[in-house]
Amino acid sequence: MVNLNYNIEAEVPLMEEFYSIQGEGFHTGRAAYFIRFAGCDVGCTWCDVKDSWDPNIHPLVSIESIVKNVVESGTDFVVITGGEPAMYNLQPLCDALHENQIEIAIETSGAYPIVGEIDWICLSPKKFKMPLEGNYELANELKVIAFNKHDLKWAKELEPKVNLACQLYIQPEWDKKSEILPDVIDFIKQNIDWNISLQTHKFLDVR
Repeated sequence: MVNLNYNIEAEVPLMEEFYSIQGEGFHTGRAAYFIRFAGCDVGCTWCDVKDSWDPNIHPLVSIESIVKNVVESGTDFVVITGGEPAMYNLQPLCDALHENQIEIAIETSGAYPIVGEIDWICLSPKKFKMPLEGNYELANELKVIAFNKHDLKWAKELEPKVNLACQLYIQPEWDKKSEILPDVIDFIKQNIDWNISLQTHKFLDVR
């Protein structure tokens, strides 16, 4: 039975929700329920979910409905993504998920304050709209997307900003993977605290 000890009137702009496998970063390979918020003003030119940018073309969906779907999936792990989910107050959703013993991760550019009790913060900074300085220290995982060689240099510039326990990942941008992967491999060999993140869900042909 779903616990509803929160404001069941609350709604969020939702592009999609689905149960799949986390394909990226620290939690790669783990079953996860994805909640993709609509709305983003970061403007990554290589974004593969540009349909998420405009919140006005996506419905407002009740937290009650989302949490019901999460619980019915049987998962114990949710990834809140976007778009840019930190544009919104996530506390009501987090409260509802935690009431149902669901672990919560978020993927964010860090460009906005993170409002909500999140168990795992994946900070994926973007040059188009840089993170707030305070968000670096909060990150459990730093994931830098490598579109070109300069992004590898930029990753090293970001490294001192995060806490010492933060997990470090370089992820080749999907459309540039053949071109940039040799440089990423060399980077990892020279910087052994870093790891490669691959979009394994795309290799598996799942969402």
